Amino acid sequence: MAGVKRRGAAHGNGRRAAGELEAGVLAALWAAGEPLTAAQVNEQLPGDLAYTTVLTILSRLYDKGVLTRHREGRGYAYAPVEDEATHTAERMRSLLDRGPDRAAVLSRFVSELSAQDERLLHRLLAEQGRLASDHASPLA
Repeated sequence: MAGVKRRGAAHGNGRRAAGELEAGVLAALWAAGEPLTAAQVNEQLPGDLAYTTVLTILSRLYDKGVLTRHREGRGYAYAPVEDEATHTAERMRSLLDRGPDRAAVLSRFVSELSAQDERLLHRLLAEQGRLASDHASPLA
């Protein structure tokens, strides 16, 4: 299927979007479970990225507060500030906060859940409800 541009694929000039590279770098760090240098991250990423590209992405993520770093040799080793679930939940909440119609967004989201995810969501909401009622003030 030559000439067909797929969503999430490299741009026509062979370059990937910065967000796609950031997601790949974060995924590599989460999978490692320990701080990695730019060279180690580069080894974990598919394709043939330049070391300097990976270093730029790591620096941007560090500047955004998404990564921590500590000195290792002449460079740094990087680690995510948050685990993957926390990071994803914060992104979802941020998108929800930016939308003009919260109810419509939540309604659409819930309507597109699989039956298994819907059951899980019901269970989680019930657990949160119990926790909230257990911690409610008797004076409230």
